[in-house]
Amino acid sequence: MQEEPTEACEIARLPLELLSAALSLTSPRDACRAAAVSPDFRAAAGSDAVWACFLPPPDELPPIADGEGGPPPPPRRMKDLFLRLSGSHVLLPGGLMSMWLDRETGAKCYMVPARALSIAWRDTPRYWDWVPLADSRFPESAVLRLVCWLDIPGKIDSKMLSKGSAYAAHIVYKLTDSSYGLDSPVQEASISVGGTNLTRNVCLQPNQQRSTSQNRRGGEHVVLPRQRADGWMELELGEFTCDGDEDGDVSFGLSETKALNGKSGLVVQGIEIRHKKSG
Repeated sequence: MQEEPTEACEIARLPLELLSAALSLTSPRDACRAAAVSPDFRAAAGSDAVWACFLPPPDELPPIADGEGGPPPPPRRMKDLFLRLSGSHVLLPGGLMSMWLDRETGAKCYMVPARALSIAWRDTPRYWDWVPLADSRFPESAVLRLVCWLDIPGKIDSKMLSKGSAYAAHIVYKLTDSSYGLDSPVQEASISVGGTNLTRNVCLQPNQQRSTSQNRRGGEHVVLPRQRADGWMELELGEFTCDGDEDGDVSFGLSETKALNGKSGLVVQGIEIRHKKSG
């Protein structure tokens, strides 16, 4: 006996416009998963109507520089534009910031380069050098020669961030073979947004005896760095949520200004502000 053809699920019978409207309320990750359900879902999940909702509004998306010759022509499809902005870091005009989109959520993420940070004594050659590095996103990185007072603050306009997104700030850096003075005493990291100020104890020097990212020293909780796939290290300074009603800057930084012991060998690329993964 011949079997009756399996009927399509009820939701697949909806017009393409309604499927697209429903998928636009999800996330980039969910839209990609939906594309594997059926040809109807695949057509809806790849539509400009869906991916335009995952991109920031045009007036919130900073202009994109592409080196010489001016900005490149926009991709032909909204999904292509999203994949371009989430697949690599884009250097913004002036070279004082890079931007990308979080691939799972579409949240805007940034790196503030060392040159745009208000590093104490940064323009005094006896304390800091500025050198080009082949594996840096920016023309210059800051190399610490010798200071007793380590202070690396920065900020970003809260309106540049995605409303309702959870973020974390990470300093991205290396240590030279001759670095010293960065393991003790530990440093203090800070995050300030919307009248809320948060601090935590951190340590730039990785602890080779432990594989976890956190430790306790002298009874205090200390956050340790981790090695990145690109060869740099990163240390989480803190996390925050951008609710959208903040007015002004999100401030962040790292400092150690009490012990006044000599410190050397820190190489700073910048501070990343990126979407905080759950879990």
